[in-house]
Amino acid sequence: MNVIATLQRRLRPTPARLAGLALLAALFGGVARPVLSSEPAVKIPAPVADEKPGASGPGRTQTAVFAGGCFWGVQGVFEHVKGVTRVTSGYAGGAANTAQYERVGTGTTGHAESVEIRYDPTQVSYGKLLQIFFSVAHNPTQLNYQGPDHGTQYRSAIFPTTPEQQTIAQNYIAQLGGAKSFGAPIVTRIEPNKGFYAAEDYHQDFLVKNPNHPYIVINDLPKVANLKTMFPDIYRDDAVLVSKRAM
Repeated sequence: MNVIATLQRRLRPTPARLAGLALLAALFGGVARPVLSSEPAVKIPAPVADEKPGASGPGRTQTAVFAGGCFWGVQGVFEHVKGVTRVTSGYAGGAANTAQYERVGTGTTGHAESVEIRYDPTQVSYGKLLQIFFSVAHNPTQLNYQGPDHGTQYRSAIFPTTPEQQTIAQNYIAQLGGAKSFGAPIVTRIEPNKGFYAAEDYHQDFLVKNPNHPYIVINDLPKVANLKTMFPDIYRDDAVLVSKRAM
């Protein structure tokens, strides 16, 4: 799958996308600027139950795997979180031999576009990552789609890497549901972690490398802006990039 074909798929001329691009042109004279994302941010409480700070020991990183629609935006959000040391776009939920963009895009592989987040638990907790995931990075009430992207490959899912993460995620979803934090039921699935497979190189750091891409402008830059506004204590201006680290 080449880059041009990927972008063509992301920018199919649906009415919503054409309307969004027309709005950009009308408001800003054709210059790309952030507008409201189709997955607006929601202010929600932090998890009541979370992992103990530094429980894994000093200097030891932990791994979280989330799926929340197109991995470009989810990766871009978490690359700006303090305590995160690496975020990789990829695929989770399916087999290794089907973890390719073209095949995942058919919606028949079991994979979801996902991100693998390496983080320092002495600086940021799993629960805080979940809070950002639910409030800023995606809309957990959209079943098998996010914004303009439809299919099971764009589902909302969490792939715990430890039993503790599974318990924290289950409790948090129950907490948010009980508080009616969203205007609709949360549809996020907690799925077995069958392995994470990194996406093709041209997907990595896509938001940072392509800030004026129409898809990024419409759907994803607002998420980063919301992260900065809603979580100023944990926001970092300098994104931690895959391209600057060994895979």
